[in-house]
Amino acid sequence: MLADKDFIRYSRQILLPECGEAGQLRLRNSHVAIVGVGGLGGQAAMLLAAAGVGHLSLFDGDRVELSNLPRQLLFCDADLGKTKAVVAAARLQSREPGLKVSVCGELNSETLAQLDNAGLVLDCTDNFAARHLISAYCAKKGKTLISGAIAGFDGLLFVQRPGEGGCYQCLFPPGTTSAQNCASVGVMGPAVAIVATMQAQLCLNELLQFPCEAGRLQRFDFRHFRWHEARVPADPLCPVCGKDKERKAC
Repeated sequence: MLADKDFIRYSRQILLPECGEAGQLRLRNSHVAIVGVGGLGGQAAMLLAAAGVGHLSLFDGDRVELSNLPRQLLFCDADLGKTKAVVAAARLQSREPGLKVSVCGELNSETLAQLDNAGLVLDCTDNFAARHLISAYCAKKGKTLISGAIAGFDGLLFVQRPGEGGCYQCLFPPGTTSAQNCASVGVMGPAVAIVATMQAQLCLNELLQFPCEAGRLQRFDFRHFRWHEARVPADPLCPVCGKDKERKAC
């Protein structure tokens, strides 16, 4: 049950019929893995922790750099050179004393198994290799994956859920390459915050059991402030989720 102070703290969420006390308890008992604790992952982590999600696993082996600070709002000048996941964990726990945070370092083929305990995964990375690795693992384990991306004035959101529409690799097949990331084309801080906020809201919707439709690519053009949406059907020959992937392998 929720303590009196929790009813006060989360009162505005509890007032929502879609949440209520049962939903708030569900959030407290939830475990979300966030891969990448930069501009997207750091701000999504803040929002999820503030909403009462009970356990966050943070995957990131990078260190804080000066160029991160305008958009990675968990960090400040005093954090330069420190490991992002460690700093983020300490800062989140100082604000949310009841929060459990696991610092998991960099996600790679050897550390993927650490995703097993999480009920839901947020992909906040910035390269296709990592995204394909996460997508394939989540498909294999039957986990819902919420991917967010931002570069230049283009923000992307995609929900991958087992058996519903295509997966991330149907959208961007293996071998896809792109030079577009924040480091190469730039980005505006508010645009990062908006995509992170949308990613966090998708996560909360999922945890509260009123999820959005999976297998849709949602793109926002921040320069012209326009939404674009496209369905991503499952590719029967997709090596990750395709029903005929064995035939393709032959």
